[in-house]
Amino acid sequence: MGKAQSDPEAALAEGEAWLNEVRGSARAEPGACLGLAFSQLGRWEEAEASYVAARDIAASNERSRKAQLGAMAGNAALAASAPERAAGLLALAHADSLAGGDRVQAGRIAADWASALVAQGKLDEAADKLALARAEAPGQAVVWLLSATLSRRQDKLAEAQRQIEEAARLDPRDPEIGLEAGVIAVLGGRDGAARQSWRSVLATAPGSTFAQTAQSYLDQLGGEAAPEGR
Repeated sequence: MGKAQSDPEAALAEGEAWLNEVRGSARAEPGACLGLAFSQLGRWEEAEASYVAARDIAASNERSRKAQLGAMAGNAALAASAPERAAGLLALAHADSLAGGDRVQAGRIAADWASALVAQGKLDEAADKLALARAEAPGQAVVWLLSATLSRRQDKLAEAQRQIEEAARLDPRDPEIGLEAGVIAVLGGRDGAARQSWRSVLATAPGSTFAQTAQSYLDQLGGEAAPEGR
């Protein structure tokens, strides 16, 4: 798995050899390595196929592992611009998580499932999946961030505000949360709060693309220049 991230071409060769040496459910692990290597190379359809094969052959009593592999397959399909396939794979992965008794994992997968539905333009269905994700994984800041972003897109600003506040409570230093909080504040007519959120991004993630975006938002508001050294 380490080589798949550092040298994916070499990992493909080793993964194929490993896959040919083992039988039965043991083939799931080399299959997962192949999926990661293909992902690192941006070969998303091949990554999806590898993860699906690994998921299907994983031991039937390892439902959480099946869920993990299915979620990886779903996210690879989403990266391959195949959101309908992604949604189907993530639905299966969500069911596997629940069967394995891992509600937090199920919540994270439900959030990914929502992303696949958003990519299809099915915003109401996506909102339902995010409500499920919040119920299953209430401590995951990313779930609340995705919820706030979707609520904003649906012009539900009061809900978006509550959700981004919870995301910020759970992870106050996440620059993506700070960016979204500022956008929601501007749409609600609270320019001062927006500036405060975006200045926090400059402070917590200096030099990052998030900071660049925050500064551009401040500039659009006629805001302050970035602090010296940022």
